[in-house]
Amino acid sequence: MSTLAQSMMTSARSADSGLVGPGGFDRYPYAEAPGVDRVGVPSWDATDSELGRVGRRTAGSRGRGLHGQLVQQLGQMIVSGDLGADRPLVPEEIGQRFEVSRTVVRESLRVLEAKGLVSARPNVGTRVRPVSDWNLLDPDIIEWRAFGPQRDNQRRELSELRWTIEPLAARLAAGHGREEVQQRLVDMVEIMGHAMSQGDALTFSRADSEYHSLLIQLAGNRMLEHLSGIVSSALQVSGGPITGCDRPTEASLAHHARIVEALGAGDGAGAEAAMRQLLMVHPEVERVVPAPREH
Repeated sequence: MSTLAQSMMTSARSADSGLVGPGGFDRYPYAEAPGVDRVGVPSWDATDSELGRVGRRTAGSRGRGLHGQLVQQLGQMIVSGDLGADRPLVPEEIGQRFEVSRTVVRESLRVLEAKGLVSARPNVGTRVRPVSDWNLLDPDIIEWRAFGPQRDNQRRELSELRWTIEPLAARLAAGHGREEVQQRLVDMVEIMGHAMSQGDALTFSRADSEYHSLLIQLAGNRMLEHLSGIVSSALQVSGGPITGCDRPTEASLAHHARIVEALGAGDGAGAEAAMRQLLMVHPEVERVVPAPREH
């Protein structure tokens, strides 16, 4: 096994135990395993004494401090519908309920405004915006939707989007001759193979996420590259057997390897076909490819 694979396996195990090494592992984010209980999204009018203490809640905070945790809390509440469209958000009330400073509230609302979730206007104040105004490609909103009431729609939409992006990226990436990136893809396949043999789903997931991001970057299309974060988010929050990337299997590993082989041979059609095979859903799911929605 390569030095890279050994290093990544060791880092993943350290991260899983809470002992992240120097530099951390923030560039390999991963979703909670299916079945793991998540902290419920609080109701705005809840009487739970824990509601006000943002600092006590760690689920989804990613170590971003009070500001990041408040963004997470409010974002989840908006996306879940607990804070409906056109709901006024009074900074003083938020500060009191979550026991944070006005500065933290102000900065958090600015972040949510940049995501399209809220708007602030003179003489009107800050209000929740309708879904049509949200930046649905924002990784945080993808995550919040994936673990909220809209989870089924989010998974379907992400699956359809991947079917649009990744086969094209695989075709474009073939023959680009960036040897260092192709070698990195080979390394990711090696890491996934070793992780699967060890039953290490965490390392498999992280290597899989980097694999798909690298492939999109290799396509040489800056607009596609801009979407690589969306694919990573899709892999992290899929929450079910939507594609061949969701579970470590021999078939999934073989498709990943086949794509790399096609890329090395400059076979764009082969790389595209292999990617479509990889994105096929598991046999227990009736729909093989994303079907058009009925209007």
